Amino acid sequence: MGAHKQPEVLWSPSAERIAGSRLREYMDWLAREKGVVCQDYDSLWQWSTEHLEDFWASIWEYFAIPHAAPYESVLRERVMPGAQWFPGARLNIAEQIFRFHAADGDVPAIFSRSELRPLQSLSWDELRSQVASVATALRSMGVQRGDRVVAYLPNIPETVVAFFACASLGAIWSSCSPDMGTRSVLDRFRQIDPKVLLTVDGYRYGGTDHDRREVVEQLRSELTTLEHTVLLPYLDGDADRAGVWSWAALLDHAGPMEFEPVPFDHPLWVVYSSGTTGLPKPIVHGHGGALLETVKGHGLHLDMGPTDRFMWLTTTGWIMWNSQIGGLLVGATICLYDGNPGYPDLNTLWRFADETDMTVFGAGAAFFMNCRKETVEPRRVADLSRLRTVGSTGSPLPEEGYRWLSDELGDVLIAAISGGTDVAAAFVGACPILPVVAGEMQCRSLGVAVHAADDQGNLVMDEVGELVVTEPMPSMPIYFWNDPDGQRLRESYFEMYPGWWRHGDWIRITPRGGAVIYGRSDTTINRHGIRMGTAEIYRVVEEFPEVLDSLVVDLEYLGRESWMPCFVVLREGATLDDDLAASIKQAIRTKLSARHAPNEIVAVDEIPRTLTGKKMELPVKKLLLGMPLDKAANPDAMANPHSLEYYMAFARKRNTAASSTE
Repeated sequence: MGAHKQPEVLWSPSAERIAGSRLREYMDWLAREKGVVCQDYDSLWQWSTEHLEDFWASIWEYFAIPHAAPYESVLRERVMPGAQWFPGARLNIAEQIFRFHAADGDVPAIFSRSELRPLQSLSWDELRSQVASVATALRSMGVQRGDRVVAYLPNIPETVVAFFACASLGAIWSSCSPDMGTRSVLDRFRQIDPKVLLTVDGYRYGGTDHDRREVVEQLRSELTTLEHTVLLPYLDGDADRAGVWSWAALLDHAGPMEFEPVPFDHPLWVVYSSGTTGLPKPIVHGHGGALLETVKGHGLHLDMGPTDRFMWLTTTGWIMWNSQIGGLLVGATICLYDGNPGYPDLNTLWRFADETDMTVFGAGAAFFMNCRKETVEPRRVADLSRLRTVGSTGSPLPEEGYRWLSDELGDVLIAAISGGTDVAAAFVGACPILPVVAGEMQCRSLGVAVHAADDQGNLVMDEVGELVVTEPMPSMPIYFWNDPDGQRLRESYFEMYPGWWRHGDWIRITPRGGAVIYGRSDTTINRHGIRMGTAEIYRVVEEFPEVLDSLVVDLEYLGRESWMPCFVVLREGATLDDDLAASIKQAIRTKLSARHAPNEIVAVDEIPRTLTGKKMELPVKKLLLGMPLDKAANPDAMANPHSLEYYMAFARKRNTAASSTE
C-alpha cells in the first residue's frame, strides 16, 4: 500500500459527550467494582482481549443480563472452533427487551413507515401484548422449542413481533426479504425443514407493486415440512385464503408473556452467508452470544440506551435487520423503514429521521455515497437536531463519504462499522470517546481480538492483511445447520490459519488503533452489504442452453464503486446479443436478487481453471484490480494458463479507461 498520509480528524467528542457516554460509565464501573483501571480506550481493548473471561463476565454483570440459572464458568477453553461459553446458564433473549419501560409502557417501542403505510407507532405495552398473543398462537400450532419458524416478511413491526414471539418459545427463527426470488428463498429455507411460514402477499418498492402470491404458493408447495402458513395482507389487504392463518387471527390469541429458559448456546436464528461453492451457509447463533454482543455493541460502542431512537436501513435478508431490532435489547425505540430510500427522492429517510426524532441513523455506505452524488442537503429538508450518531456499513465508506457526512451533519459521531453475518457482530467500529479520522473506523471492538495477518500468519500493523480473530467470540456460530461433524464450518473460517478465524476481508490496523477495511479478500459477492455466493449465480447463468461456462467477480474495493462483470463461454453457434445479455440479467434479478445482476456480460473463450478444475475467481479478481500476474496467479497450477492472457488484456483496457476518467 505504501506510505499512509497524516490522519485528518473530522470530529472529536466534547468533554460532556465523553462524560455522559455509557462507555465512560462502564470504565468507571470497572475501576470501582473490579479494580480494573484503564486510562484510555486502547488499554481497555487490550484488557478485554487478554482477559477475555473477565471481560465477558463484566458485560454480563454490568448489563444485568436476566437469567433463570447462573453460569458455571465463562469459557470452558479458549479454542476455535468449539468454544463453549457460559455453560450452565439458562436465559431467553426475549426477556431482555421487556425489562425496559415497565413503568412508562405507552412510550413508543417501534416507529415505522413504508411505501404502503404512513408513519405508525407501537408502544412497549402493545409490543408486549402482541408478542404474547403471537407466541400463544404459535404454541397452539404445535410450535415447540427447537422448531423452525421462517418468515418471508419485510422490515415492518409485525416481523419484529413474530421474531420475539418465536424466540420466547425457544423456537428457531429464519427470515428472507420478499424481494428475494423463489430459488434464493428455497435454497435457504429448504435446508432447515421449517414448521411454520409467515409471509406477506407482496410489497411496494420505488412506487411499484410486487405481487408475491405465486412465489408464496411455490414455497408452500416445495417446503414439504410446513404445517402452517400465516398470511399478512400487506399489499392488498385481503387475507382470506384457504388453508392459511391470517395475522389478525394470531393477535386474537390471548395469553401470558412467558419465556422458555434455554441454554446460552440454544439456537436463536439461522442466517445465511453465501460462500463460493454450494448452497448458502446456514449459520446458527445462540441466544446468549447474540444477546451479549448486541448489548455490548449497541450500549458501549453506539452509546445507545432507553432514550434513543434508532434506525438502520435494512431488509430482513441482511444481518443488519437483526442488529436493528437489537436496539430493543438496550431499551431504545427502533425506527423501521420499508421501501426504496431513494423514492420519491433521497430526502425520504432524512424526513423520516425528523418525524421520529431519530438519535442514531444507520445505512449502507452506498446510500450515503448516493446522497453525496445527488448533492442532498439533509439539514435543509429535515430537523436533525436530535441526531447524535450516524452509522455506515455494508461496504467500505471512502474518505469522501466521511467528509460528506461531517460537512452535512455537523457534530455527529460517524460510526462506520464492519462485521459479518457470520458473527452477528462488529469486528471494528465506533467509539464515543475517540476522535473520528477520515476513512478510518475508530477502533477494534471490545472483546474482539481482531488483527491483520499476512499470508504466512504473521500479525502485521499498518499493513493490509487478512482480517483474523485470534480469540473466541461468544457470537461465533454454534454450528452450521446440517453440518454434523463441523467440516463446512472449519473449511469456511479455520483452514487458512488453523485456530484463528479468517473472515475474508482485507484490513489494515492503523497506528491509532483504528481500522480500514478494503473489501472482500475472497470471491463472495458483496453488493450494498448483501452477500451472495458465486455458486448461486452460476446455477442461474449456466441454466441457459447457450452458456457452457461462466465466471463472476465483484470489483468492490475501497474508494471504487462496485462493478461486477460476468464472463460467459458460449456454446458453438451462439452469440452474445443484447437479448441474451438482458435475459441473463433478468434471470438473476428474478431468481436471486436485483442487487446481484451483473453490470456487464462479457463473452470469452475460456474460464481459467486450476488443475483440479476449480474456477479461478480470486486470481481473475486480483488481475482486474490491477495486480501483476506473478502476484495474482500461479500458471503452473492451472489447467489452461493461456486463458489468463485475455483477462490481463481486459484488465489493462479497463484500468486505462478508469484512470482516464478520474
